[in-house]
Amino acid sequence: MSRTPAELRQLAQSHLWGHFSRLDPGDGGAPIMERGEGCWVWDVDGKRYLDGLAGLFTVQIGHGRPELGEVAAKQAATLEFFPVWTYAHPNAIELAARLANLAPGDLNRVFFTTGGGEAVESAWKLARHYFKLRGEPLRTKAITRYLAYHGTTMGALSLTGVPAFRQMFEPLVPGVGRAANTNRYRCTMCSNESECNLACADDIETMILREGPETVACVFVEPVQNAGGCFTAPTEYFARVREICDRYGVLMVSDETICAWGRLGSMFACDRLGYVPDIITSAKGLTSGYSPLGTMIVSDRIAEPFATEGVSFLHGFTFGGHPVSCAVALANLDVIENEGLLDHVLANEGSFRATLEKLRDLPIVGDIRGMGYFYGIELVKNANTRETFTAEEAELLLRGHLSKRLLELGLVCRADDRGDPVIQLSPPLIAGQTEFDEIERILRIALEEAIDILSAAGTPVRLS
Repeated sequence: MSRTPAELRQLAQSHLWGHFSRLDPGDGGAPIMERGEGCWVWDVDGKRYLDGLAGLFTVQIGHGRPELGEVAAKQAATLEFFPVWTYAHPNAIELAARLANLAPGDLNRVFFTTGGGEAVESAWKLARHYFKLRGEPLRTKAITRYLAYHGTTMGALSLTGVPAFRQMFEPLVPGVGRAANTNRYRCTMCSNESECNLACADDIETMILREGPETVACVFVEPVQNAGGCFTAPTEYFARVREICDRYGVLMVSDETICAWGRLGSMFACDRLGYVPDIITSAKGLTSGYSPLGTMIVSDRIAEPFATEGVSFLHGFTFGGHPVSCAVALANLDVIENEGLLDHVLANEGSFRATLEKLRDLPIVGDIRGMGYFYGIELVKNANTRETFTAEEAELLLRGHLSKRLLELGLVCRADDRGDPVIQLSPPLIAGQTEFDEIERILRIALEEAIDILSAAGTPVRLS
């Protein structure tokens, strides 16, 4: 049944509950996207948008790839579904073997989920179960980093360090300590020094000691922290965290829900950044969003106690390892490899950053950070003093102007307030200079307008 755009908007307003969305979005409702091709998507009115967020850090190979749709249809016609609860099917086996071959070190065991939050939840549960099998039942706690986002299930939300996301659902799962993140732009320990002193890494050790090493099961880190705006870490950071985890017998979990599958120019971000965790969680780009799938990839050492007769990891999801999703993932990895998208990202990340750096002449641009095809632009009232916006000013800036205006100008990105105000960018991995230039052009228009709007509201934005 074909419906008009107006009919779709009315149905959406009456029945669709969007994720992380206000029930009444106002201004005619949320945009309704209908189709996509390459780096572009079109809404039901025929308006075209540059997808500067790859859906949600997800569509690595671009929109509208018919080969993935054909693979999905063929698999659905052959075996549409069967669980991996005490059973297996060829696609899950082939994909698990391929991921084990790609993963670093001895990370050879693959547990499938349907998304990143489920993978994170699985990792914390596995760590707890592992230590009980090891005769260390007190090791139940986890350490995460301030403002880190790890998902929304009750366990993953407990790990998430964004206060606004947690408050309405408390009390959450106890036993989570929060260490400093790697936001050097606003670091209270080294932002005024010539280089990072790794106090942010040492703070993880402080948290482990504060909680009691015999009670801590795992530490969760993102290679580039999403919430707060693409916080990167200094070169030595992850080696120091690995050393700290080893010192106290704590498992290191690399949450690569966003950063794996080419987003930073490598299949796994930990490879590029030079560390081997005990567990990797991933999702999103594994299928480029053509079908939902997540993974928890585990080292042989951590899996070994579960190989004992009579022991089972009593955890799972109906659609984890879905035959269609696994088929799509295999085809997606073929595209990434055959089209050289990892090399493409590495060859073009400098141009992407350089294009964004052109925006530094605007007094509202405070910091530009990230790597690969994953960048954040922090917005400030004063670029020299780094003065940030009040909550009311940020509301006017982000929701009152930028979110709406960027869409009007034809750019999908994220105007985010899970910390200081930022704009996040994460285009498909096929993007090049043409797309970078369009992103910069649209951002410049919207940010120049934002400066005028804020000034008119009594909030002058200035360089000094």
